[in-house]
Amino acid sequence: MKSKKILFINQEITPYVSDSELSHIGRELPQSILEKGYEIRTFMPKWGNINERRGQLHEVIRLSRMMIIFDDTDHPLIIKVASIPSTRIQVYFIDNDDYFTKRLMANDENGEEYEDNGERSIFFARGVLETIKKLHWTPDIIHCQGWIGNIVPYYVKTAYKDEPSFANTKIITSLFGNGLKKDIEKTFGQCLEFKDAHSDILKNYNEKFDFTEFEKLAIDYSDGVIEAGPGVNQQLVEYTKSKGIPFMSQAAATELDVDAYDNFYDSILE
Repeated sequence: MKSKKILFINQEITPYVSDSELSHIGRELPQSILEKGYEIRTFMPKWGNINERRGQLHEVIRLSRMMIIFDDTDHPLIIKVASIPSTRIQVYFIDNDDYFTKRLMANDENGEEYEDNGERSIFFARGVLETIKKLHWTPDIIHCQGWIGNIVPYYVKTAYKDEPSFANTKIITSLFGNGLKKDIEKTFGQCLEFKDAHSDILKNYNEKFDFTEFEKLAIDYSDGVIEAGPGVNQQLVEYTKSKGIPFMSQAAATELDVDAYDNFYDSILE
């Protein structure tokens, strides 16, 4: 029987960034799912606080140097890779000097959120999807964990819907208790435009496009949603249920329930 393929799109993975709920799940879930017999790929941004030498990251030349074009600007895509010590997990890092290498995660050195986090998420989403195409790998499920992957469901169901790599792919979005505080920048819509992905979609959301609306955009184009821990905005939980989207809650779990994730993946694929 052919093994199922899961693409994990993670915002954070320990040990590359500080330990947190998100980075812990980003590290443990892919490993546990791999041990269940799945075939996996794992991606995250190459945040500026990642120590490349300590993490033994190196550039993958054959995948790098593509230009991601939006808002009439060329943005070079750099792909790096590393293996998590003592595991069989290889992590692909999406990099770009302006969006990642020269900057930290959501917040700068003074704790202020970057004004273009929405734009950064667009670059990241397109970088991941273009790299998967180059790898000639066809995921059965894409599992997005963290705000940086919020654009992926929309792009897979619009701009990339006719790509063989994603034609039958299901999308799962995990919701977490932390997120962005500032509204998404007003230039987000024009940067979003790509093939069949259009800024008109934003008319379906509040004009004040804050983090809650950003999460709703991810939910609307997902085939399943997971409440991945405590502190999730219950408005988003109720929104998911009102849409009839398959839902799983792990809010009360004290440790990673791999069997629950495994069963949820099966239910989505069925």
